Amino acid sequence: MFALMQSTRLESLHLSVDPVTGLKAVIAIHNRRLGPALGGCRYLAYPDDESAMVDAIRLAQGMSYKAALAGLPVGGGKAVIIRPPHVESRAALFEAFGRCVEQLDGRYITAIDSGTSTADMDCIAQYTQHVTSTTSAGDPAPHAAMGVFAGIRTTAMARLGSDNLEGLRVAVQGLGNVGYALAEQLHAAGAELLVSDTDPGKVQLAMEQLGAHPIACEALLSTPCDILAPCSVGNVLTSQSVAQLRCAAVAGSASTQLTHISVADQLEKRGILYAPDYVISSGGLIYVALRHQGEELSTITAHLSRIGARLTEVFAHAQAEKRSPARVADELAERLLYR
Repeated sequence: MFALMQSTRLESLHLSVDPVTGLKAVIAIHNRRLGPALGGCRYLAYPDDESAMVDAIRLAQGMSYKAALAGLPVGGGKAVIIRPPHVESRAALFEAFGRCVEQLDGRYITAIDSGTSTADMDCIAQYTQHVTSTTSAGDPAPHAAMGVFAGIRTTAMARLGSDNLEGLRVAVQGLGNVGYALAEQLHAAGAELLVSDTDPGKVQLAMEQLGAHPIACEALLSTPCDILAPCSVGNVLTSQSVAQLRCAAVAGSASTQLTHISVADQLEKRGILYAPDYVISSGGLIYVALRHQGEELSTITAHLSRIGARLTEVFAHAQAEKRSPARVADELAERLLYR
């Protein structure tokens, strides 16, 4: 684990347990050069404790890069609560996690993420002020989807020569809060939707409300489309899965989409334009960071509008240097974090 911490330049890793509630939590603080570490709290089942720690570390690094390229005065962090088979009191568990966050004395600010809700953040807020995405602060998912939608238009312009999405086949993998909100915006723009999700109810809703075409989860990556939008869990882009892709570009909200940076080079060789996940999906972080600082919605919306410009910059550098946008984005972020 120390080797992974060193290779990702992680600042610190905090493990907490609470026998009363069954809490097992990991908090990874990656970089605080630009401000306190801010990142969501995931509540998911993991095959083992090490997998949870690796997930937290990789996601925290992505949050640092995301914040840096979004021009936010925060650093990167991430929390993972390992979901047990049975929980007597979910509220008590998240209250216990709130006490863990408070012990870090502002070095880490938590927020909503996969498996958590604004109600969970309200429980955390009873014990610490270092939390956002509460009921009063609002759900960042719609703003995350707005940013991804803008990024998809930018990606379409760069790869297909037009940002008009009417008639484009967009495959949305995962119909969670962000994925479904994105699908709604794509539908409104006239895109043809191909969707998959492990929850058949969400797929059915997308079919009824958005005219989406259902695709089996295991078949989506190999289904012909213009743009693939991964909006579920990370690590979807492996050397094996990239070999199956039949799309012109990949642009979605999922974190840590690449299993390794070499996969980005594989995408580049295949002529598939990749929108770096932490650039295109920064809308949620922009919302929670600026909302936590008390900024008005107009200021947040203006900041969201810069996502497309940042992606354009990354694509331009990548084209000029004949390199993957992922490598370009990494270097741009590291200049800001380690200069």
